[in-house]
Amino acid sequence: MTPTAPPVLDFSPFYGSDSEAKAHLVDQIRQCCLYNGFFQVTGHRVSRDLQLRVMNCAKRFFDLPLEEKKRIDKDRTSFHRGYELLESQILEPGTRPDKKEGLYIGEEIPEDHPYFVHKKLNSGPNQWPEAVPDPEEFRRTSMEYYHAVFDLAKDILATLALTLNVEPTFFDPMTNGAVATMRYLHYPAQPKDDDDKLTRGIGAHTDFGTVTLLLQDEVDGLQVLDVPTGQWLDVKPVPGAYVVNLGDLFMRMANDKYKSNIHRVINKSGRERYSIPWFFSGNPDYVCQCLPNIREDGEAPKYPPITVEEMVTASYNESYGRADRYKEDLKMKASHTEVEMMSTAAVGA
Repeated sequence: MTPTAPPVLDFSPFYGSDSEAKAHLVDQIRQCCLYNGFFQVTGHRVSRDLQLRVMNCAKRFFDLPLEEKKRIDKDRTSFHRGYELLESQILEPGTRPDKKEGLYIGEEIPEDHPYFVHKKLNSGPNQWPEAVPDPEEFRRTSMEYYHAVFDLAKDILATLALTLNVEPTFFDPMTNGAVATMRYLHYPAQPKDDDDKLTRGIGAHTDFGTVTLLLQDEVDGLQVLDVPTGQWLDVKPVPGAYVVNLGDLFMRMANDKYKSNIHRVINKSGRERYSIPWFFSGNPDYVCQCLPNIREDGEAPKYPPITVEEMVTASYNESYGRADRYKEDLKMKASHTEVEMMSTAAVGA
């Protein structure tokens, strides 16, 4: 069988009254989840106008001078809100830091909110750029889009529940009070002679949380690994479509039956690339356990229960810690080289 890129599915039957078409959509998504956990959807309810406006927001932000972007550096917070510098993360061990910069946005959590008081996962007030053209429209559009995709994520989870032959409301306890993160991402054009083995827009990785919905611009670069063949498959941008993929947390709940698959970005197009992934984690206190109707008779759960917060926090710390260690190693090597050069010069004198 020749591997093919994640299929583009018409999601509109989810909202319609044609039970046969809806059952067919559910079966298509079930097969995707069993194979590699990736598919694209059209026919959703996020308007194309809103998508174009929010992509314009991303471009306006990344056009700002670096010093303006750094005014809202996410390292000023402990809850991952704000600007992420280029090369802040290494998602693929053994590669260079990822060639991307980003802006983290989430639900507006005031400082008197229980999530902020108790330092829950990624919960706090957003940091907004003041120098961006029309900052009020930037904030308004960003949050309008955030909530629109939140609604779509809940619809996707309802469909995933149907693939398990349970009620579409099954995941409501997870979506109520859920934490999600939206990221504006910018990939500078990589030189065509860059070493593909070391340089990535985003290194090969699986997503940490429950489900991801990605809006791409017209520039390609996203690739999904076809595990049976070992081939990297290009996920071509489809105007208006969302690339949907399961994360590690969902795969864990699915006892590894539904897949959280490896993907990466290599931007060799010679153009700037922008994308907006939207990561659904879930209610931080929701206890993730093995899902119903996923195990074969007599098969035991592979994993103990874990909260959303415990799972996602550990993954964050690993990927960002990897980049910090890489940079420390470079500093150590540079320091050793400098000492050696000074020693050689002293001997020569």
